[in-house]
Amino acid sequence: MSERQGRPKIYKTWAHDSTRWEYYEPRDGDVVIATHSKCGTTWMQRIVSLLIFQSPEPIPVLEISPWIDARFIMPVEVLRDHIEAQRHRRFVKSHLPFDGLPHYEQIRYIHVGRDARDACMSFFNHCSAFTPAAYEALDQSAPELGPYPRCPEDPREFWRRWFTRGVLADARDGYPDVSFFDLEATYWRARHAENLLLVHYNDLKADLEGEMRRVAQFLSIEPPREVWPSLVQAATFEAMKRDGKTLLGRANDFFEGGADRFLFKGSNGRWRDVMTADDLALYGKAARRFTPELARWIENGRLVAGDPRAAPD
Repeated sequence: MSERQGRPKIYKTWAHDSTRWEYYEPRDGDVVIATHSKCGTTWMQRIVSLLIFQSPEPIPVLEISPWIDARFIMPVEVLRDHIEAQRHRRFVKSHLPFDGLPHYEQIRYIHVGRDARDACMSFFNHCSAFTPAAYEALDQSAPELGPYPRCPEDPREFWRRWFTRGVLADARDGYPDVSFFDLEATYWRARHAENLLLVHYNDLKADLEGEMRRVAQFLSIEPPREVWPSLVQAATFEAMKRDGKTLLGRANDFFEGGADRFLFKGSNGRWRDVMTADDLALYGKAARRFTPELARWIENGRLVAGDPRAAPD
């Protein structure tokens, strides 16, 4: 077995179980796409898929890029066999903090960050679309935690809960997910690692082609010049929305409205017209746990805040 650097921290929520990574055997060149929920995970999976297969044809994301730490989708032994059977360059998904993942020098990690306020609003839309099938799977995933918390109808109620309550004993936010602020801090501390690339949602929106080139270079992939424009076009939000039913695959059944609801708007700033000054103060209090440079990057992205690797803190 390949040598792993250190012992990962254990994280268990309704959706996640970090111990499932013990069944993962790395291959040279594997890619781990790791983000907090609703920060551009599926978008980055699509980008990496386009770079690896060098074709704009849509492919079900969860089939070619499994979510290893998801404890509600399939038994871990089935997941292990599925991954082992893959013959393309593998790229998998995680919603764990960096200290919850096994670290191997021979694989590549891509982290996508996003403003906490936008992530929270997107997660509200995500949870409010859950079907009975989704709730049933989540209810059964973590007997020690009981039924999965139902999504409140009021986005402000969801916001207050997300910014002030955690699932794990030492978490202070993110409920019913892992802590957003703790997770982002783990990737920021590791930002100088040569096999970790930090990407930001804002930068993907502002310069998709430029960010795709960064990712391609990081993965040592050189797509043929003649197919490059079609790959960039296939990674746009509009194209992903069009191809959403295929990209989401079986996960369509987990959301009212299927892929059209999962790939909702892809926009930022929706919280501005919904949240009060008191609500926004909760974000401000939580954000003080970040270093100034991390806070600036999380709110703005690399194109505004500068390269994370060059940040002093």
